[in-house]
Amino acid sequence: MLGILFCFALAALISYLATPLVRRLALGTGAVDKPDLAPGGRRIHKKSTPRLGGLAIFAGFTAATALGTFIAHGLGWQQLVGLWFGSLVVVVVGIADDYLDLPAKVKLAGQIAAAVVVVVFGNDIDWISNPWADGPFPGMTYIGTWGIPVTIFWLVGVTYTLNLIDGLDGLAAGVASIASVTLLLVAVRQGQPYVVLVTAALAGSALGFLPYNFNPAKIFMGDTGSMFLGFTLAGIAVQGTLKCATTIALAVPLLALGVPILDTTLAILRRFKQGQPIFQADRSHLHHRLLELGLSQRQAVLVLYFVSGCFGLGAVALADVNSRLVALTLVLVGLGLILAIGRASTPATRQSGSKNLHG
Repeated sequence: MLGILFCFALAALISYLATPLVRRLALGTGAVDKPDLAPGGRRIHKKSTPRLGGLAIFAGFTAATALGTFIAHGLGWQQLVGLWFGSLVVVVVGIADDYLDLPAKVKLAGQIAAAVVVVVFGNDIDWISNPWADGPFPGMTYIGTWGIPVTIFWLVGVTYTLNLIDGLDGLAAGVASIASVTLLLVAVRQGQPYVVLVTAALAGSALGFLPYNFNPAKIFMGDTGSMFLGFTLAGIAVQGTLKCATTIALAVPLLALGVPILDTTLAILRRFKQGQPIFQADRSHLHHRLLELGLSQRQAVLVLYFVSGCFGLGAVALADVNSRLVALTLVLVGLGLILAIGRASTPATRQSGSKNLHG
C-alpha cells in the first residue's frame, strides 16, 4: 500500500512542478493552440493557449515508475521497458504534431510504430473472452499469433479514442485518471503488483497536471499528452487484465475506457452514415452535445467524469463474481446517460449552441 501511495504521490508532484516549466517552453517555442473563431469551428477555447502539457505528464510517469521499479527490486522491469519505449515513440509523434499539425496518416503511422515496439518486447494479447470456449480455460480462446495484429489494433485504437475526447479543459486528464484507478483496483484484486505500480504512476501524473488544465486551462496537454495517456492505458491493459485467462479479461479495460470508446464508436458510425472520412473532425462528440444543451465546460466535464466513474465502478464490480448485478446496474446507468446525451440535442439546439459558443 505504501508503494502505491509513493508512486502516485511522486508522479503527481513531478507532473505538477514540471507543468509551469513546460508551459514556458511551449510559449517560447511557438507550441500554441490558437482559437477557431469561425462559425461552427470545432475548437471551444477563445484565447491562445500553450500545448505540450503531455511532457509534464510523461516526466511524472517516467520518474515514478523508474524509482518505484528500483525500490521494488526490479519488479516488472522488462515489461516496463517495452511499454516505456513504445510510449516514448508516441510522445515524440505528439510533440511533432503539437508543433506542426501532422496529417492524420502520419500520426497513425507513428502510433502503429509505437505499438510494434511494445509487441517486439513480448507484450501481446494471448486470450480473448469467449463464453462458448471449452478447454483448460472455459470461457476463453487462445489466439496465438493472431494476438500480434489484435494487440496493435487495440493499442492504436485506444490511443485514437483518448485523443478524440481531448476537446474540453480537463476532460482527457480526468477520464484517464479514472480509468487508471479502475485498472489499479482490478490489479490489486487480481494480485498484479507491476500493474498496480504503473497505474498508480499514470493516475498520479495525470492528476498532477489537472490543476493547470481544468477550466479555464492555463495549458493543454496536446497530442503529446492525449496520445501518451491513451497508449499507456492500452499497454497496461495488455500487460494486465488482457493477460488474464478469465472471461472478464476483455470487459474490464473496455469498461474502464467506456466513455472514450463509446464516443469514438458513435463518431465512426456517424461519419460512415454521412459519407465522411473517419478521421474528419466534427462537432458532434459527447462533450460538444453537452455544451449544446447549455452546460458550461466545467459542468460538461463533470458529467462525463460521472459517467466514466460509473463504468469504472462497474469494471471493478465485474471482477468480483458476487458483484455482477452491481456491475450490470452501473454499466446500464452509464450507457443510459450516454444515449441520453446523444439523443437530447436537436439540429435547432446545435444551431443555438453554436451561436452561443462563438458569440
